[in-house]
Amino acid sequence: MPISLAETIDDVRAFLAPHRAAGRRVALVPTMGALHEGHMALVRQARAECDLVVVSIFVNPTQFAPNEDLAQYPRTFESDRALCEREGVDLIFLPGNEMMYPAGYATYVAVERLSEPLCGRTRPTHFRGVTTVVAKLFNIVQPDAAYFGWKDAQQVVVIKRMVEDLNLSVAIRALPIVREPDGLAMSSRNRYLDPESRRQAPAIFAALEEAEAAWKTGRAKNALALTALIREYITTHTVGRIDYVEIVSLDRLASLERVEPGNTLIAVAVYLGGARLIDNLRL
Repeated sequence: MPISLAETIDDVRAFLAPHRAAGRRVALVPTMGALHEGHMALVRQARAECDLVVVSIFVNPTQFAPNEDLAQYPRTFESDRALCEREGVDLIFLPGNEMMYPAGYATYVAVERLSEPLCGRTRPTHFRGVTTVVAKLFNIVQPDAAYFGWKDAQQVVVIKRMVEDLNLSVAIRALPIVREPDGLAMSSRNRYLDPESRRQAPAIFAALEEAEAAWKTGRAKNALALTALIREYITTHTVGRIDYVEIVSLDRLASLERVEPGNTLIAVAVYLGGARLIDNLRL
């Protein structure tokens, strides 16, 4: 069956209505396009767990600051559609800005506290844009489950809190980071990397692995020692500029002095070769 395409909210609801009436489970994979195998891992899991898979492709302007890469963000719809067809996606929702934010739009969803640390420090309006568009997509599609990747760990934590606080009836499924063979976390923004920056970029994950090994062997136990190790590794192996290296709790994104097994996120953001790369480990 060929993949269906909807550009309006009414078209999405009309497509899904008979399936919902038949009791079929609907999955949503929200994306900004420029799809890669990380997105496809989410699609495959959604396909395994639900009856219908909807992929939204929308470069959301409200999560970009004025000095960020909204205009340059890759739009690759034809290849995105081919990937979705390959994986058996049932519907692509491809709205325009005027569909999601019509004239006079004035309502936003903000998750306080969790949106402020880590990426929120240098991107203070980012998560308000993310939670607003995700809440709108949840209302439009009304999925039984929605699929996100742990590469954007803060996003996962923020969205889970939004769903809980607003009593939304959608299960949030977060899947492990998908990596290139050399360890670089897959990201649509990796295409911004020039060849030398691409060669250096895997050092970010290597630094996280080095910290994990140091913690497990007892060479470095507290957060100060672990973050120092990560910083030294990145600055030694790349010309990147570190935005942050932090060790926080997964439940509150609060700074930790020591690793709390099962509740620890080591998160990194680095500016390298025209890209801002993020990565993390959960311990």
